Amino acid sequence: MSDSFQNPDQGYLPLFHTTRGEVVESIHYGAIAIVDPSGKLFAWYCNPEAVSFLRSSAKPFQSLPLVEMGGLDTFQITEKELAITCASHSGTDQHLITVHGLQQKIGITEKDLLCCTHQPFDSSTRALLRDRGEQPSPNRHNCSGKHSGMLAQAKLLQADLGNYTEIEHPVQVQIRSVIAEMCGIEPSRIQIGRDGCSVPSFAMPLYHAAWGFARLINPDVHSEKRKNACKKITSAMTAHPFQVGGSGRLDTRLMKIAAGKIISKAGAEAFQSAGILENTIYPGSPALGIALKISDGDQGKRARRAVLIEILIQLKALSADQIKDLADIGPILTNRNRCDLVTGVAKPCFQLQYS
Repeated sequence: MSDSFQNPDQGYLPLFHTTRGEVVESIHYGAIAIVDPSGKLFAWYCNPEAVSFLRSSAKPFQSLPLVEMGGLDTFQITEKELAITCASHSGTDQHLITVHGLQQKIGITEKDLLCCTHQPFDSSTRALLRDRGEQPSPNRHNCSGKHSGMLAQAKLLQADLGNYTEIEHPVQVQIRSVIAEMCGIEPSRIQIGRDGCSVPSFAMPLYHAAWGFARLINPDVHSEKRKNACKKITSAMTAHPFQVGGSGRLDTRLMKIAAGKIISKAGAEAFQSAGILENTIYPGSPALGIALKISDGDQGKRARRAVLIEILIQLKALSADQIKDLADIGPILTNRNRCDLVTGVAKPCFQLQYS
């Protein structure tokens, strides 16, 4: 093995497994950290210091400078448009309309975006584009709202619009500083990589990512400017959950049924963050930030959603009706073959530890 290898096992433990008959056939490993706004480790599983890239879970933090610099007033950005700057949206026509409206206000077009293109996440939209013989444009990219928000930040900073994705661009320098402050970590401890959409991606211990989400959903420790910005971000996400994801997506479904008490933001390679508002679990319960990582990236997309739902169940943050509403995606899934015969189950296999 190369001496340059920098990401050892980190002690991940089984989080989710599938069975065939009575035998465990496959296992997904990972780790969980749950932190309150004071920085207390409220609960965990495995190693809360495991280091992972936040990927798109960082988007609410990446939009904070836009709000703090007065961008909402300068560009007359609506709550729905702010939500899409925090989004990994599904690329539907509805999302496209929101992104286009945001860009018109900023004074940019999708030609200014450096996120490139991919097929929309939404299957019906993919089919629609095929039927039209249409190739997806940059605005269909799940990160087009974030990139539009970054270009707005560049305009506010009077910085170059042509290289806003670069690590040392003023927009990215400012974002990195904000993320460090939110997550209670020294900037030098944040490791930087290139994200799928070309902007910097940030890696840190799960503990710090969870702490950041706790202080996002309960921002009382911050200055008035930061506090107001956090509240505007979380209010936009919970008021417009469809803009953050799309139909059938976990973030959208969870925020919709939680009615303002939970924010949720997934990242690629099976990273997931969430925040729970105070008093949600029991009267007087603290706000909590959650960060989880499935170590293998969960390419089959069966573990991450079920694990987050199981975390919320173990924390008693979901009602019986809410659990029922999410039952088709977790926490326990029945495996069937093509003849519709039951072959086993897929389910979480962890128990949170508490401080």
